[in-house]
Formats: sequence, structure tokens, C-alpha cells
Amino acid sequence: MGFSFGKNFKLTIFGESHGKIVGSIVEGCPIGLQLKEEDIQEELNKRKPGGELTSKREEKDIVNILSGVTNGRTNGGPILMLIFNKDVDSTWYEKHRYIPRPGHADYPAFIKYGGYNDSRGGGFFSGRLTVGFVMAGAIAKKILTKKGINILTHVIQINGIKAKENISDEEIIKLASKSPVYCADEDASKQMVAEIKRLMEEGDSTGGIIECRVLGLPVGIGEPIFDSVESILAHGLFSIPGVKAIEFGSGFQLCSMRGSQSNDEFYIKEGKILTKTNHSGGILGGLTNGMPLVFRVGIKPTSSISKRQRSVNLITMKETELEIIGRHDPCIVIRAVPVVECVTAFCITDLMMQANMIPRIMSE
Repeated sequence: MGFSFGKNFKLTIFGESHGKIVGSIVEGCPIGLQLKEEDIQEELNKRKPGGELTSKREEKDIVNILSGVTNGRTNGGPILMLIFNKDVDSTWYEKHRYIPRPGHADYPAFIKYGGYNDSRGGGFFSGRLTVGFVMAGAIAKKILTKKGINILTHVIQINGIKAKENISDEEIIKLASKSPVYCADEDASKQMVAEIKRLMEEGDSTGGIIECRVLGLPVGIGEPIFDSVESILAHGLFSIPGVKAIEFGSGFQLCSMRGSQSNDEFYIKEGKILTKTNHSGGILGGLTNGMPLVFRVGIKPTSSISKRQRSVNLITMKETELEIIGRHDPCIVIRAVPVVECVTAFCITDLMMQANMIPRIMSE
């Protein structure tokens, strides 16, 4: 079963969307790290539902740290973090148990697990389980902050609405968190909000693109061949429900460039080796090169929409129609922003541990 990820820094996810609990276990955390439930809660609050543009499912997502922390510091044991599901309504799912929702994992999961899969809200295929990613990432972010590493994440596109190009790090820090859609372009943010509201009225949904920048990384992180920076990040990020594309640096634009255009030339500034451009996204040969690590994540439209769709009955084997009723995000891109950031933090922390760049005991 694929519910665990990481090598030195290991994450295990558990729970179901409409089950009693969701949570995660983190192993390999440095000993002595100051950690409180408030640290985890701060990150969880960024992705919880209930906002104007998100699902109306009212989950407070209150974290409970049940092990691995003594007197406010990590003690070397597994850190078990738990959240109780409170606002669950499985009525619609029970009624349509054998009619798979288009765009969801219902059909292949039914076949793979012999019909015993939990279909309520998608079971463990649901984005609900990303709370476990966020809890683990909150710990990772505390570790990386102590190493001078900062992660900036913002939305650059929703549907066909794009943020302006060349947004600075300062703009992301100042503006992204103030935007309802985490967009650092104020004009584009307003258009994105209006577009999502329009789609909500139509009973439809949309997707978008999230950009992530990791600043302050040392040179040489990554373990080629199979544990390169791109390999580990892609593995972790593609585990987020709804992620359908990832590109590093200039990505697919590189396919239309010449080598003389795409190569990032080196120069020296104040005794430090830098590159004049960053088409590689801060990665060369699977290793960080000291420049900002830059990548973009493509999120598909929310599959659960209220428009009538065609499906089949898995018992009668007859075609039918389906109208999904429930509380769903019209654009999961918004709540995916903190998830992408936390998964990135987790992956980078694990890679730095593999490179012996994070001490086993992190006393303060």
C-alpha cells in the first residue's frame, strides 16, 4: 500500500473523507525541535474549508498531537497528529454507491478493491487527506526556516485568467496571502474571484496553475539518479489529488529554445557563483545549483460539479445520468496552495537529511 513517503524524513497518511478521523505520522524529525499544536494549526487554517469561494463543509480541522512531543519539544519518536471529522453527510454517496462520478477514482477503485472501497466523499482518494500533508509540512517548514530556507507559493492562473509576468518575491510575500485566491497580482486576483463566483452560479468548476519558489537552498541537494530534486518533488506533488502537470524552470518553453538561449550562464557576484538566467529552475543534473528552485503545478478542475453528467451503474451495467449534490470547491486551486507549499517543504527536508545537511539533534 502506498500510504507512506520519504526516506530519512517519513510521512504516513491515514483516514477517509467521511470516516471518523484523518491524520498523519511523521518519523525522523530532528530531536529537540520546539513544536506546538499552534504551529501545525497555523498551516491548517490556510487550507480548511468554509470560505466564500470554497466548500461549505464546516470542518475546524483542530489538530491533536498525540505522540512524539514532550514538554513542547520533539523527543525522537513518531509524531502522531490527528483531526476528527465533524461535519460529515454521506447521504448522497450511500444512495449513489454504484454510480461512479466522472473525473473521480470511484470506478477504478471499485474494481481494484472489489467493491469494498469507501466511496463516501472519495474515501482516501479525497483531497480531505491533504490535511496530513499540511501537518507534516508544517513541521518541515519549521526545520527549513532554521536553515534560512523560505518557500513562496502563489496562484498565477485560474481558468484563462493569468497573473502578470515577472512577479517579484517581495510582491508574493506582500500580496499573495491577502488575496482570496493567493494571487500576487491584485487586478488578476479580482478577475479570478469573479470568474469562480460565475462558475459557482453555473454549477461548474475550473482549474489553474500554482507557482512555487524555494529560496536559500544550498548547492548540491539531490541524490541522482532516482532521488533527484525533480524526481522527489514530482513524486510528492503528484500525490496531491487534482495535480495533473508539473514543470521546472522554463519547462515546456525550453522545447522551443536553442541551447544558446536556454543555458544559464555563470558569473560571480560578491564572491558567490550565480547564473544570469534561471531557465533550469535552480536544478542542474538533479542537484540544486544555489539559484531559486522554481516550478509550477497544474491543477485540474474540480470533478464534482452539479451539472447533470453521464455515467453507468456498476451493478446493472446500464448507462444512466448523475447529478452530484454536495459541498464541493468550485476551484480546488485555492486550497491546494498551502498543500503544495507543505509537500515541497517535506520533500526538501527529506533531501537535506539525505545530504546530512540537517542535524539529528536540533537544540535551540
